[in-house]
Amino acid sequence: MRSYLDFEKPVAELEAKLEELRAMGARDGAVSISEEVGRLEVKAAQALAEIYANLTPWQKTQVARHPQRPHFVDYCAGLIAEFTPLAGDRSFGEDEAIVGGFGRFQGRPVCVLGQEKGSTTETRLRHNFGMAKPEGYRKAARLMELADRFGLPVLAFVDTAGAFPGIEAEERGQAEAIARSTEACLALGVPNVALVIGEGGSGGAIALATANRVLMLEHAIYGVISPEGAASILWRDQGRAHDAATAMKITAQDLLRLGIIDTIVPEATGGAHRDRDGAIAAAGGALAAALAEFDGMGAAEIRDRRAAKFLEIGRKL
Repeated sequence: MRSYLDFEKPVAELEAKLEELRAMGARDGAVSISEEVGRLEVKAAQALAEIYANLTPWQKTQVARHPQRPHFVDYCAGLIAEFTPLAGDRSFGEDEAIVGGFGRFQGRPVCVLGQEKGSTTETRLRHNFGMAKPEGYRKAARLMELADRFGLPVLAFVDTAGAFPGIEAEERGQAEAIARSTEACLALGVPNVALVIGEGGSGGAIALATANRVLMLEHAIYGVISPEGAASILWRDQGRAHDAATAMKITAQDLLRLGIIDTIVPEATGGAHRDRDGAIAAAGGALAAALAEFDGMGAAEIRDRRAAKFLEIGRKL
């Protein structure tokens, strides 16, 4: 069953009527309702297009968090052949908020990392809603160093509200682990490409997204803190999250204009959850194009270009 966001109510009502008509037609084949169904389909599509043509940053935040939006495991299954996951940081344990391993992307061997939120109650708890602890970031750094040793490009799929803020994470060195993972990204002599598929939250995202090319899905968000967190700090009122979302410039369109990201990957009208296969295919095409830019480059040039990309941020505002 499709889940609707609050601002999608007009579309929800039209599509509910469509389902009722289709059910009526299935019960009574003698009644011709094709003309009415066609009219409602056009009206629903127009309403959806109008809504998504004028989304506010807060509405985009809601779309990025949609429970039916495809997650890392969906992109991995659709784009990566022969995926072999590897576990553990060789120091403390395994963290399933970050899934990583090796496989083939369009026939090319790659290292793949992704933050997985989970799609059911069971998987959300197992993956800790995509909020990694230090061992997750240390595992990511370990796999990136292994990829560098064997000359394999790194693909990172970012989707997290942020790193896990619990006491146990702080006790095990959360900030240091994020810094180590970020350092591992910068030190790679192979190309790395990051794709923000949902939420890109704070240092929890940067630890995987310090890449040669940073891509974002059209309705994804990427910022230093969640809109609710910013509203709590600035106005002591989470109810002003919509104001914070606008002020923080967290949408893909704002970030492309500011030079923070490199490419926007289009989504279907209504968001990636309305055309999961299309979203995955579009992501695959964008990732392949980004990787192709570095074919034939040496390790030193790849590192230099990555460093220059991040040093340039903020200089031309």
